[in-house]
Amino acid sequence: MRTILKNDRVSVGIKGADEILGGGLLKGQVYLVCGGPGTGKTIFGMHFLSAGLKEGESVLFISMAEHENQIKTNMQLLGFDTSGINFLDLVPKSEFFLESKVYNIFSPAEVELQPMSELIIKAVKSTQPTRVFIDSMTQFRYLSTDDFQFRRQVLSLFQFLRDQNATILCSSEGTTQQPDDDLKFICDGIFQLSSVDETRKISITKFRGSTFRSGNHALGITDTGIQVFPKLLPKETRIEITPTLISSGIPGIDKMLSGGLERGTITLITGPPGVGKTTLGLEFLIEAARQEERSVIYCFEEGLDTLTRRSQGINIPIDKMVKAGTLSLVSIEPLLLIPDELNQLIRQEVEEKQTKVVMIDSVVGYKIALRGDDLLRYLHGLCKYLQNMGVTVLLVNETETLTGEFRVTDVGISYLADNLIFLRYYELEGELHRSIGILKKRMNDHEKTLREFHITSKGIEVGEILTGMQGILRGIPDIVEKGSGGGSRRTTLRG
Repeated sequence: MRTILKNDRVSVGIKGADEILGGGLLKGQVYLVCGGPGTGKTIFGMHFLSAGLKEGESVLFISMAEHENQIKTNMQLLGFDTSGINFLDLVPKSEFFLESKVYNIFSPAEVELQPMSELIIKAVKSTQPTRVFIDSMTQFRYLSTDDFQFRRQVLSLFQFLRDQNATILCSSEGTTQQPDDDLKFICDGIFQLSSVDETRKISITKFRGSTFRSGNHALGITDTGIQVFPKLLPKETRIEITPTLISSGIPGIDKMLSGGLERGTITLITGPPGVGKTTLGLEFLIEAARQEERSVIYCFEEGLDTLTRRSQGINIPIDKMVKAGTLSLVSIEPLLLIPDELNQLIRQEVEEKQTKVVMIDSVVGYKIALRGDDLLRYLHGLCKYLQNMGVTVLLVNETETLTGEFRVTDVGISYLADNLIFLRYYELEGELHRSIGILKKRMNDHEKTLREFHITSKGIEVGEILTGMQGILRGIPDIVEKGSGGGSRRTTLRG
């Protein structure tokens, strides 16, 4: 396949769409945007024409479904400037109904197609457009006597527009009763728009002459038009980083981790509600800030004001870090997010602001934002992308049970982690205590013991190794007492 030069392409006018196309559409080709009613086909076409206007091009909108005034009104509400767009309105006027025009002898194709073709030829020759949007080809089909005639008419129309050096985008509303497979064969590229269960997506199923990013990508329609959020994939090349450690600033934890967390690794901090997972993650961010590295926390569950006040109460000055620009706090409402949107926000944070540490609090909130999509696939793509960019990742994971059978996660993501830190409650003489342990450290050795874990007004404190007990991970430990003969006996504590 030949190398496609930048000058051979034209922008769709939507940043994310251009990205999945490898830079834009190929000049002089014919593209089809298809989908059901309300999926955004006309808006997509308006982006395409507006991008041409910004480049000083002449553009033409051929409307066969809505009158020009309706289109302009709707598009202006989305912030589009329609003043520079040439319109050819081929929608029947009200006189058609008032005069009761019914074709009893001749077919619609014989009566209307010729005048329509003449109008298109006249408009194209007078405006000399480099971009043409036809909305929609479904209406054009009704003027043909049969599928063969439709195919010939469409081929001749596209060839005429190509001869005028135009790049063509057309829309279609194919249905089971009236499929648009013939159009898909004719066109050089296909955009498929869909909307299912409040989730909008876009995919490219065909793109002659160029590679493209396959799969479904999230699409949103906002008050400024369409946004496309390409599915995040790991970078092909990995940024080389200096193999240094990020300390927690807590001697006991650093000892358990053999010095701290390696930069560019993925760490899972897991445990039940309220055990101190977020607090522990913040300690690593403080140390990163002392090295003048920027960090960001994406908070799904806890309000930023609450997090700030709570952190001040345990001697973690995140407000000062925010003011210094070494920490960014981002509150996320998962029900308002489009799938892939969060990944793109994180990508921008990393690439535009050179952020070095990303903390997601929590995995459950991230899962809600996906609205039923595959958590492992999305989280894998995000974490591996960040890792290849040299970013240290902290994932806060909440387990459902306070005590009982020990489980690392409830969603099967432990394989992602280079480091796995777990926090656990256990009951001792009627009181709940916290413990901390390191289950996994891929890059280095780690301590295999459990230690007492405290959260005080001065921050986190880690106690001595919990000796003389077993079954802590079940939440109700047994006291192991040494017998006089060198053996041992167990006493189970029930409060």
